[in-house]
Amino acid sequence: MLDVNNFDENKIDWKPLPGPDGNPADHIGCSILNVDDEAKIVDVLFRFSANEKIVNHRHTAVFNTFVVKGEHHIYDLQGNLKEVRKPGTFKVGKPDIEPHTEGGGDEDVFILFSLRPYTADGPIYEILDEDGEIASVMTFEGLKELYEANAA
Repeated sequence: MLDVNNFDENKIDWKPLPGPDGNPADHIGCSILNVDDEAKIVDVLFRFSANEKIVNHRHTAVFNTFVVKGEHHIYDLQGNLKEVRKPGTFKVGKPDIEPHTEGGGDEDVFILFSLRPYTADGPIYEILDEDGEIASVMTFEGLKELYEANAA
């Protein structure tokens, strides 16, 4: 169980998240906590680096977030800060055509994401290149494969 009051990020088995080219994406680590194959839900703990931005992306499925530690900064693609979420903030997210990027504030941020595509092959995220074009997509099956590979 995730205990926010005693959260120790050093006890998490962090794995890289593949970027569009298959190499680890910059400024992001993840620990896939649970894959519900029946409901098609993936619960993931993400770590975004302090004062950095992860890949540009668009959410294409329902998701919930809970900020465990640090500040969650959300930016538009021009780098303008749109929102700051403090520890303890819970948000329900819906698919959004507006792309963005995210990162930590002055320290790394740790966020629990419950990704809810409810389908095996529909996209959860669209990862965008510098021109805003889709470079890759992340699906339930893709995250499930990553989870199974890391469990082996």
